[in-house]
Amino acid sequence: MKKTCLTMLFAVAALLCFAQPQIQFQETTHDFGKIKEEGGKVTGRFVFTNVGTEDLLLTNVRPGCGCTAANYTKEPVAPGQQGFIDATYNPYNRPGGFNKNIRVTTNEPRFTDGSNSAPHMIFIKGEVIKRPPTEFEKAGYTKSNGMARFFDPNVKIEALNTQKVKDTFKVRNFWTKPVSFEMNAPKEYLTEVYRSFGPELAPGQEGIIILEFDAAKCGKFGQIKETVTYMTNDSIEARKMLHYAINVKEDFSKMSAKQLKNAPVAELSALAYDFGSVAKNSQTQGVVTLVNKGKTPLKIRAIAPNNNFFRASAQMMEIPAGGSTIITLTFRANSRPGVQKGTLDVITNDPNNPIQVINLNAQIQ
Repeated sequence: MKKTCLTMLFAVAALLCFAQPQIQFQETTHDFGKIKEEGGKVTGRFVFTNVGTEDLLLTNVRPGCGCTAANYTKEPVAPGQQGFIDATYNPYNRPGGFNKNIRVTTNEPRFTDGSNSAPHMIFIKGEVIKRPPTEFEKAGYTKSNGMARFFDPNVKIEALNTQKVKDTFKVRNFWTKPVSFEMNAPKEYLTEVYRSFGPELAPGQEGIIILEFDAAKCGKFGQIKETVTYMTNDSIEARKMLHYAINVKEDFSKMSAKQLKNAPVAELSALAYDFGSVAKNSQTQGVVTLVNKGKTPLKIRAIAPNNNFFRASAQMMEIPAGGSTIITLTFRANSRPGVQKGTLDVITNDPNNPIQVINLNAQIQ
């Protein structure tokens, strides 16, 4: 009797040992063949069967690139039953052949025993037939949208704080109706000074608009961004935006030898600051000292971090000869662990060293 019970116990244990989910795909590659670029998204379905003895659950289905998306069976799949993974590919602006993968993990023991097994891989492939060029592409107007377009709405310039800088923007009306252009909320230091057409741009007409940036009126230093908005009657995109990236530097060219000799001299106590380990969703601070070793007042023109995780402020924006001020550095951690790096431009009226850079570092735990 004892022997029989023991035998049954071992049999049950053996069954439990071998009871597990197991995925089996009908096919691991889906070939879309030739598809049109303008034809819209295409979807291929991968069907799988649970050939194991326990419920199968897809725990992660991850496409290898942003042009591919996946939908799949979310509920457990019983032994002998089928599930699916739908892989969708967007061919727009992706002419030529493609071969993309999707990584699949499940609740199979190979993924739950801590051995870090490689995921199942399924693949989609095909060839995207390039669409005919649009009228915008033929004319080179591909960097903006709508029926009336700027050839290039982005401009990057450098300017001394005493300069006025003009930029020319080419514009074309692809619509069958006239398009009106009116600047919205004009700024005193960024104005329209010329256009080659009247209030409206005629159908098919190409013209130019010239804008002038006046750095003296702007009064800012360092890297600044400005947006100019034109309101139109364009039926697709009425708001037309021109984007400026401007680096304003101080003009020291008219300083005399005596002024240069007596000029302020900026010196930072450190050109790098490490916040160390910072808890998620918390804030910490540090300080550096800015000393004026010159003979005339040192003026801080700007304190500009290049990373939004970092902030900075100074106790004084004008430091007398021989004086100093504290610059407070602040790091605001989000919920994602990892290293955050940045720089802080300290811009002053020191003619020999107007821009000093502090390297910043923090580790979110």
